[in-house]
Amino acid sequence: SQITTLINHKDKPKRSDKTLQAIQRVGQAVNLAVGRFVTVGEAIANENHELKKEMSVACIEARRAGETIAQLTDVASLDHPESDSHITIFTDKTGVVKAARLLLSSVTKVLVLADRIVIKQIITSRNKVLATMEQLEKVSSFQEFVQIFSQFGNEMVEFAHLTGDRQNDLKDEKKKARMAASRAVLEKCTMMLLTASKTCLRHPDCESARINKDGVFHRMRLALEQVIEIVTDSRPTGENEMAPISIYSGIKEFKNKVEGLRENLYFLSKENLSTMLEVILEHTEDFTDSAYTSHEHREHILELSKQAKMELEQLVSVWMQAQNQKTKDLMEDLEVAILKTCQCMNELKREVHSAATSLAADLLKYHTDHMVLKALKITGVEGNLEAVAEYTCKLSEQKEQLVEMCRLLRHVSGTEPLEITCIHAEDTFQVTGPQIISAAETLALHPSSKIAKENLEVFCEAWESQLSDMSMLLREINDVFEGRRGEKRVYLSLPRPGKHNANLKALKPVKLDTEEQAKIAKLGLELHLLTSDMDSETEKWEDQENEIVQHGQGMSSMAYSMYLFTRGEGLLKTTQDLFHQAEIFATEGTKLASALHAFSDQVHDDDKPLLLLEAEKLISMCKQLQITAKASVQGKSATFTKVDACILKTRNVMTLSCQLLPLCCKLLRKNKAGNGCLKPAPPWREDRIRTGTNAHTPERRAETFGIKSLENHVTNMTFLESK
Repeated sequence: SQITTLINHKDKPKRSDKTLQAIQRVGQAVNLAVGRFVTVGEAIANENHELKKEMSVACIEARRAGETIAQLTDVASLDHPESDSHITIFTDKTGVVKAARLLLSSVTKVLVLADRIVIKQIITSRNKVLATMEQLEKVSSFQEFVQIFSQFGNEMVEFAHLTGDRQNDLKDEKKKARMAASRAVLEKCTMMLLTASKTCLRHPDCESARINKDGVFHRMRLALEQVIEIVTDSRPTGENEMAPISIYSGIKEFKNKVEGLRENLYFLSKENLSTMLEVILEHTEDFTDSAYTSHEHREHILELSKQAKMELEQLVSVWMQAQNQKTKDLMEDLEVAILKTCQCMNELKREVHSAATSLAADLLKYHTDHMVLKALKITGVEGNLEAVAEYTCKLSEQKEQLVEMCRLLRHVSGTEPLEITCIHAEDTFQVTGPQIISAAETLALHPSSKIAKENLEVFCEAWESQLSDMSMLLREINDVFEGRRGEKRVYLSLPRPGKHNANLKALKPVKLDTEEQAKIAKLGLELHLLTSDMDSETEKWEDQENEIVQHGQGMSSMAYSMYLFTRGEGLLKTTQDLFHQAEIFATEGTKLASALHAFSDQVHDDDKPLLLLEAEKLISMCKQLQITAKASVQGKSATFTKVDACILKTRNVMTLSCQLLPLCCKLLRKNKAGNGCLKPAPPWREDRIRTGTNAHTPERRAETFGIKSLENHVTNMTFLESK
């Protein structure tokens, strides 16, 4: 944007000092920004020798271009900036344009090279996870398993960070949804892998336990492979990228073609339109052939299919006549035929939507009590193989119903991300059903086994969780159909709270929708900028173990996670997660204020009263934030207002904290009487992963709790303790 300002600068005969200063400031800003950017690029180059040469050349070009722009805009101090003796933007506009082009091309090259490195990092991380998984599969002793699983947990955390960042960076909503689905599989399967492996170790001769464990490993490998396909933009040979077209997208495309006839009678053939309608009607057979579609819906769909064929025949007839003779009457007849065809398709769309969503609502309501799962747990503990067999049959029936429900919902999902979520849900039911059955059989064979019982619990919980997700998905599909919301994004990133957090489990998961995210985006961005300022200030302290620095870093990390929440990203999934984070943030802010008080006792300076005054103000602001975060609210509007208030107050606390840190640093420098406290900037790798060097900060703990709780689970620690 700064370069565009320079290029679009209009030459005027008279130039004020203010204009000259503004031009110089922009030129200097560009050069400084390039300098910071190139420093990062050079650090990346030093860490990645295979691309060092290419990256270094691009960085040199960028730096040279930035310096050229700074020289050409160095006009504020000149008496005659247009003088030929000193080449400036006024005498050599072409030079600025050339420098700008060189700068943009070299910066783009650095970004592309950095992107290749990120992809390589994800692939390397995946390979490490796969290698450790192989070790876990072959392990024969429980002690060895615990050690390897601890390593596996750390590797999964690293993979989660890398793929989470990549998911946020993806521009294609379809790829983003696929990435989210794959990462959700990895999240759930990590806990399953733990209990299934432990069960297998406890009962090594049990065939059902082995089948159960093999299923988890297989699914994790598929999910890991899909992540790499998305990241590298590749697919296995012979596999089609496009899933079968849904009825919604088919109708949308068909209507666009029909309505296009108003503008151009010759842009497609009648055979094209007929083929498109045939494909749509073939898909409606998924509804008419389904055993779960009501008789009434089936009859209506068949009637509308027949009517659609008739309307298209009439349209084609008038269309062909209009091509030969473009009279006013024929064009009016064509308009009527277009309207009637589109209306018929809209009615068909409404009917299939009603059929799919009413079936889904009925099934979800019917299965909400989880009676079959409860019965499997009870009969398994009793060791009643006959009863377990009976209930596994019922679960298989339930699975078929839910799989069919997902297939029908996919046809009416309305957006590609929701369509992918439906496919993910279908796969989850398909795979989890047999896994519950094998876990139940293992428990029935070993009814006194605590680990077999726990294993069944984990798989049942995954099933219940997916049913809960389906209720939310159904609401989103209805919202899209009724035009209440635009395209929905899928938020399933890894890791999430596990089964051991009773507090979180009891809360109703509420997420911000797209409109709410848009409203709060500006506040979130301000929070993001403040975290950068805070990080910059804390890096200046020589003593990184200083209590003030520690609390500042902790607050910055938590504020950053709250910023990610405003974008629908990161680890805070629900509004309740955000409120809980705001409480912890306020507590950390209060601790910072206490540290400032303690620090003020050690200094004697004119600024000391100001420091104490600001510290008191910080305590008051943190108390207000805590009150807001703990306040009970009901309803969508009130919840959003509370979210807005929490983020606003967090921003205010961060603003004040960012002012206090440099003041403290200045006082410290005075006290040290010239013993410099500035610290060189950390290397790129540390700076890139903001929590990588501060494993003890709250954000780091929050980032790792989903995976770390699995290791803690091995040593019988509760989830809350791990957090």
